[in-house]
Amino acid sequence: MTVSVRAVDLHDEKDAAELLRLLDGYARDPMGGGSPLSAFTRANLISRVKALNNFHAGLAWDESSGQAVGLINCIVGFSTFAAAPLLNVHDVVVESGSRGKGVGALLMAYAEKLAHDLRCCKLTLEVLSENHVAQRTYVRAGFHPYVLDPNAGHALLMVKPL
Repeated sequence: MTVSVRAVDLHDEKDAAELLRLLDGYARDPMGGGSPLSAFTRANLISRVKALNNFHAGLAWDESSGQAVGLINCIVGFSTFAAAPLLNVHDVVVESGSRGKGVGALLMAYAEKLAHDLRCCKLTLEVLSENHVAQRTYVRAGFHPYVLDPNAGHALLMVKPL
């Protein structure tokens, strides 16, 4: 399988539809929460991310079939300690039939190149503690747990829904 990753064109209906299809598949997976995207999200996501100037996404295409088999959504943030932008990898999706074939690694390489192009100081991401397959991909791509001082422990992601 030959796969290439290219930037999502949110103004292209096929790209937008593939982004939604792959993201919905991820949402339905236990590692994505196990429920489909809401009707609200399906109806509004594309228009809302089009309005952002810090959203970037890439689709992995299987060249032989012409099908999208992976997706990466990234959002530019800012590191106050480095006084520089950072790139957060917000979603990584690889269709089940394409897993184990290097698609995740290609998506991570796409994000790293994007971060360099945007002059970011680092890449960040979150991953569930039991998602060992994804963690292996991220470690191979050079990610590690966030620690400032080993005596203070690892950083934890916390959330407060509004």
